Amino acid sequence: MNLLHANDRPGAYPPSLYAACTPRLAPCPPLAGTVRADVCVIGGGFTGLSAALGLAQRGYSVRLLEAQRLGFGASGRNGGQVGSGQRMDQRELESRVGLDDARKLWALAEDAKAEVKTLTATQGMACDWHDGVAHVARSPQAASHEAQLAEHLAQHYDYTAIEVLDRSGATHETGARGFAGGVIDWGAGHLNPLAFALGLARAAQAAGAVLHETSEVTALGTGPRRIVKTATGNVEAEHVILACNGYLGKLHSPTAARVMPINNFIIATDPLDDFPEVLPRGIAVADDKFVVNYWRRSADGRLIFGGGETYGYRFPADIAAMVRPLMLKLYPQLAPVRISHAWGGTLAITRSRLPHFARPEPGLYTASGYSGHGVALATLAGKLMAEAISGDAERFDVMSRLPSPAFPGGVSLRPSLLVLAMTWFALRDRLGL
Repeated sequence: MNLLHANDRPGAYPPSLYAACTPRLAPCPPLAGTVRADVCVIGGGFTGLSAALGLAQRGYSVRLLEAQRLGFGASGRNGGQVGSGQRMDQRELESRVGLDDARKLWALAEDAKAEVKTLTATQGMACDWHDGVAHVARSPQAASHEAQLAEHLAQHYDYTAIEVLDRSGATHETGARGFAGGVIDWGAGHLNPLAFALGLARAAQAAGAVLHETSEVTALGTGPRRIVKTATGNVEAEHVILACNGYLGKLHSPTAARVMPINNFIIATDPLDDFPEVLPRGIAVADDKFVVNYWRRSADGRLIFGGGETYGYRFPADIAAMVRPLMLKLYPQLAPVRISHAWGGTLAITRSRLPHFARPEPGLYTASGYSGHGVALATLAGKLMAEAISGDAERFDVMSRLPSPAFPGGVSLRPSLLVLAMTWFALRDRLGL
């Protein structure tokens, strides 16, 4: 079974709050016949659309192929948080890759946030940007860890945008009890991710990229000019970008071995007009569980709350019943509030939780496995691949040096092994370890 078709109607967006409130693009026609292009981009999310935009602005002819609708995948249905750094404590990253590359990776992540903000401003995207992402901790030890990281970033990276919270501060900023402290990163923020994805699509079209929807790639050729096949046509291109993330399937086995699709779920409430104590300053929040809970207010005052994971093909029959108890554990006062929307999506993780960037063959580029940290990094990934194709691969190469080992067990056994590992981590979460 293909995750592209396992849980969603063909050519339709999921029943998300974003799909309900975001102005749509006019449908893009499927690929028809055989065409030639400098670059063929496979995937119409943040990575692919950013690459298409960057390449078209540089004068390349670009064809982008999206199997469903633009922004259909994780890009258009995630929690909307735009975080700082990589998906790893910066101190641990230093120990893994060395101080020099760690500094470069921090700078790239800062560029990624700046790129999102710049695009929303220069392209006139109505994405409901709001500053502030909090990381809250359940134990004093974890809260101290967050404060020490903030101090490290201030001293060694000149990053002073983090506000440290004690227990009372965490309670006030979230409106929820049970947190020992945390931090607010005022250099981070949150937005409507589908609006941002469709804004990228409009910008790419305006720059000259040709975008195709309902154009699932069925085969990827080899050689100096690759043939990318769909059911209704072919693209012949010198360069191909794989921007499929959790929906890669069997299209490219070396990448699939390093990227694991998992499913995550979100609910949205009716507007919380009677609950001003819930996120009074409009920040987004993530807790310190291994299977993280994350939440924020929408522009119209709803609570968007995400949590819970599955590792198979099918979403739960009742997503709200799965996620709502996680929300009520933090906000029991919301028990009478109606859940207006509930949806799931497929993201991709790597073993290291660091993204997988590679040039597995001449002319073939791939970036995926953002592990829940992809709004900014996926947008940057597309820009870096455009730079690399244009002849400047320095920044892409920094990302490609990140460790990206294959999952044990191969594509067939890794879901079962992951379930065993995640069951252990879920038990630790329940025990508060």
